[in-house]
Amino acid sequence: MATRPRKIPELGKAQARSIWLTAQKLDIREPFGAGPAATSAAVAHLGYVQIDTINVIERCHHHILYSRIPSYRRADLVQAQSADKAVFEYWTHALSYVPSADIRYFLPAMKAHRAEPKRWSSVGGGEEARKLLARIRKEGALTIRDIDTDVLVEKTHLWASKKPSKGLLERAFYDGELVISVRSGMLKTYELMDRHFGWEKRPAPASERQVVAYKLDRALRAQGVVSLDSICHLDAPSKKAVAELIAARVKRRQLVEVTIEGASTSPHWAAPEMLEPAAPGGEELVHILSPFDPLIIQRKRLKLFFGYEHLFEAYLPKEKRVFGYFGLPVLAGDRIVAVADLKTDRAGRKLLIQQWTWLEPAPSAELRRRVDAEMERFERFQLG
Repeated sequence: MATRPRKIPELGKAQARSIWLTAQKLDIREPFGAGPAATSAAVAHLGYVQIDTINVIERCHHHILYSRIPSYRRADLVQAQSADKAVFEYWTHALSYVPSADIRYFLPAMKAHRAEPKRWSSVGGGEEARKLLARIRKEGALTIRDIDTDVLVEKTHLWASKKPSKGLLERAFYDGELVISVRSGMLKTYELMDRHFGWEKRPAPASERQVVAYKLDRALRAQGVVSLDSICHLDAPSKKAVAELIAARVKRRQLVEVTIEGASTSPHWAAPEMLEPAAPGGEELVHILSPFDPLIIQRKRLKLFFGYEHLFEAYLPKEKRVFGYFGLPVLAGDRIVAVADLKTDRAGRKLLIQQWTWLEPAPSAELRRRVDAEMERFERFQLG
């Protein structure tokens, strides 16, 4: 007798958004508490916090943490990285802060980079890198500004440096020999990784299977409902192994396949407990989000769940921009209601609204009031 095809449950857009917002900790006011411990907890939960150089407003790593920690201070991240050593910097889909407790899952990538450097910035020979490491071992941690022996060269990439030593430092960083022990703006202090963490012996690297499980579990924790694209964002080579692990967990009933209303082909999965009816919602919070926020960075997923297509227009000519140079999505409850192109006038001590675009056809007076209140709070954060 033929078995009846299994019915795959469908999640409505509202339920899918609710699950994702809960996983991202954007639906409650103070999910991680306050102080440096809150910063470490936020990075641990999210799995990564992206770093970027654009500073027309506060840089995105501070912005992302502020969105989930109302009392966040920049010094909290400094303490988490340099004193508590609870977070460190490495590559996920981009350069990011990641939990130090997860470092064993990154050690295989470091070993692979030592064997075959792939980062565009990792130029320079092994002998020159060894000499630089010997200097740091003898003299202590240093920044690029401490190296004054460079003979400048032409850039080989848009984001490259004319200083060859920058490539050597970044090669040793991606090799796992150096760690960024202090960051001041975009100025990085490099220290020997083993000395920074005080290891007598390095942690054992995770196996390939453990790394795959880590990527899946990290996505489930921070996204709630996942797809292969969302788990392996900019990491296509991992998809085959992740798909095999998902199939095994579905078979063991640890994961359930679901479809999202409006999704044509891409399957999604969730842990069964994530599909339980949610408790009635409380206050609809307003957040002014970074374009590099984990909720925003995966554009196709964002459009599917929220019906909003974010445009990152910093590199477009002015006449081609729709939302402005550095548009920030404004989240109210489970809706993206506006996009604000903002700029911090640090000398004048004020936040400038370069362009404001309402996405709601007729925003209510109450919505405007709540958005204005959040904008005032955001300005206080920007000005420190």
